Amino acid sequence: MTVLRRLLGRHDRSLVPAGFRDALTREILLTEILRVKAVIVTVSLLVAVLTVIFLVAPSGLMKISHGQFSVARLYAVYTPFILAELWVLRLITRRMALHGDIPTLRRYMSALVETSLPTFVLYLHMNWMGPAEALGFVAPLAYFVFIILSTLRLDFWISTFTGFVAAAELLAMAMWYHPAAFAGEPAPEFDFQLIRCAMFLIGGILAGSVGVQLRHQFEASIAAATARDRVTNLFGQHVSPEVVERLMVEGASTASEIRRVAVMFVDFRSFTAAARLRPPQEVVERLDGAFAVLVEILDRHGGIVNKFLGDGFLALFNAPFEVPGAAQHAVAAAREMLAAMERINEATTWPLRIGIGLHFGEVVAGNIGSPRRKEYTVIGDTVNFAARLEALNKQFNSQLLISAAVHDALGEAGDDAVSLGAVEIKGYDRPMTVWQLG
Repeated sequence: MTVLRRLLGRHDRSLVPAGFRDALTREILLTEILRVKAVIVTVSLLVAVLTVIFLVAPSGLMKISHGQFSVARLYAVYTPFILAELWVLRLITRRMALHGDIPTLRRYMSALVETSLPTFVLYLHMNWMGPAEALGFVAPLAYFVFIILSTLRLDFWISTFTGFVAAAELLAMAMWYHPAAFAGEPAPEFDFQLIRCAMFLIGGILAGSVGVQLRHQFEASIAAATARDRVTNLFGQHVSPEVVERLMVEGASTASEIRRVAVMFVDFRSFTAAARLRPPQEVVERLDGAFAVLVEILDRHGGIVNKFLGDGFLALFNAPFEVPGAAQHAVAAAREMLAAMERINEATTWPLRIGIGLHFGEVVAGNIGSPRRKEYTVIGDTVNFAARLEALNKQFNSQLLISAAVHDALGEAGDDAVSLGAVEIKGYDRPMTVWQLG
């Protein structure tokens, strides 16, 4: 949740919690569906086994129940219970389709109905085989099935309520069997039932604790997924998984701020004219292949592609997270990109020539857009000047042009740069010093 809060930005937090709550509610309802199905399957299997035993070897059941076992009574309890569970299953499914939740009261009513099933079975057993034998037989142990399955409700209090209902109903049946115990008469059997009731209550509390832990894990997983989706929405589908993970770990801020950033514009020269002579599929494949190589180089040097611009892209260094020596990393990436394109061109019938413009300076970086759709980007003269530098490659028949700010940041690493002098640049009142690399 801390990572999520860091990534949302001050002005966008209100947009995500609703999606987070919807996702969490959906996961909880899915576990509810799983629990209901488990209840239906478990009870149905038990009834099926008893039915088969009654049909194949009824003498065993008759002996245990003192001749009182009745399939009709068994199904008289089973049928309405299953119908109730199917209704609950339909209700949950419908709520999911409507993106709603189950009211709390209905959850408790469902827990009460389910946990009361062993009580009905115990009542039948007490009539068939006698109270003492029934209390020591299988029916009371069935409470544990519903206590364990209550874990899937992911609610501490409902699981505790389930344990309480099991304990209270078993205690009531024990009181019915031996009411004299409450008049002060010694009753070891009743003490035994009290201990079992206490175990049911403790079991409900433990099931609730496990459910809470599962819920916390769901919340953490959904928060991480929401944060990852948020990063992808802000920075684009082209951000690598490594960059997404770094953004989530470091909690880079997406609020608007002033940053010193190395801005890189990359464009494929004369690509549009060459694309007219080729099938669209070939154009897309050639462009995607080149982008894949260039973006991989950017990733290794700490840069990110901020946006694709047709047959080019805008890349950033030192935004949204810190990259020490951003200008040096940008130049190193640019040099490697030029070398990589030379190798690719040697192995293809469609060589591509790229132009790169690099500038280093202050920008406004942050979330920009409408309330419904925002995108992380950078704005400022640094961005505009980098774009102008890239466009100058056509004028000087060059591939990599850098500004004086980048050249100064390079120091000795820029000794091979060639000064093109003060160049007239569209949109600027005075000439600007431009350097050529590569």
